[in-house]
This record gives sequence, structure tokens and C-alpha cells, in this order.
Amino acid sequence: MKVKMLNSSSLKTKDKIRSAFASLVKEKKEFSKITVTDITKLADITRGTFYTHYDNIYDVAREFQEETLNILTSNLNDLNNKNNIDLFFDTMFAYLKSHEDIYSMLLSSNDPLLFTGNLNKIILNNLYQVIEPSKIKQKELQISIFIDGSTALVIKHFRKEVPYTLDEINTAIKQTFKKLF
Repeated sequence: MKVKMLNSSSLKTKDKIRSAFASLVKEKKEFSKITVTDITKLADITRGTFYTHYDNIYDVAREFQEETLNILTSNLNDLNNKNNIDLFFDTMFAYLKSHEDIYSMLLSSNDPLLFTGNLNKIILNNLYQVIEPSKIKQKELQISIFIDGSTALVIKHFRKEVPYTLDEINTAIKQTFKKLF
């Protein structure tokens, strides 16, 4: 992003921009229907202030994606055995739960595919660390179905398409992983 040294004022401004962006995503359903003018009006900032922090609306979306992927995968390096899988899923779902309002807005759009594709790749690469190498080839299809299904379920939660809480989804995913692998 453009601003390198973030002071408290810059952080507040970025939060306003990000909140406005998330609200507009929920309302308009597609990133391409959102303009910088829409964001600046809703955030009550000038265009210059927006451009001090971001080049365009896709930078705001990219920042959400990068931040989320970094946080969700921050403990993946510790996944050296199946016992740590609970920590991974608990950390991921705690983060999602603490930002549920934002992700309800962002994932209600028609544009989450890039994000979910990247998240799926990261999870897949790291789950391979806890699955016995000899079982990976024979379980490759199950692993793919597990990851894609888990991600889809989370998106459906944020879109209010399923009646399950994040805690219920987290528990079910951990139980399923342990049964499958």
C-alpha cells in the first residue's frame, strides 16, 4: 500500500475506507460496481485522502485478502503433526469470528473466488505437512473435496445461507479432518 508509516490518524482513515468498501460490497455485490467516489462519500474523506492510502478499490480488496491470508496462515508453520490441526482451525475461526461483520459484507459479493482460491492453495500446501506422504496421492481427491467444501461452508455462513455458527463449522471441520486423515 502507499502509506508506509502508519500513525493513529492514518490507521483510522484506512479503517474508514475499509469499512466503507465492505459496506459497498454488501450493497452492490460486485467490486466493479464500486467507485472511489462511492467510498469517499461513505467514509466522509476526500479523493486525495483515499489516494494517499490506495491506488484503487482493488488495492483495498487486495489488502483485505493479504491481511486475512497472513493471519489465517500465521501458525501453519507449526503444523508438524495432526495434534496441531486444532490450533490451526481454532486460530482461523477465531479470526473470522472477530471480524464476522466485515466478512459477511465482503463474502456476500460475487467476487470472493480469487480470495478462496488463494486460501485453498495455502491450506492445501500446509495440510500436506500433516498427512503421511504415502497417503497423499491416494487421498488427493478427498483432500481437495475437504478443502473446497470447508471454504464453501464458511462463505455460505457469511452469506447467511446456512444456519450454522462459525463455532459449529469449526468443530465439524476439525472432526471431519481427523476422520479422513
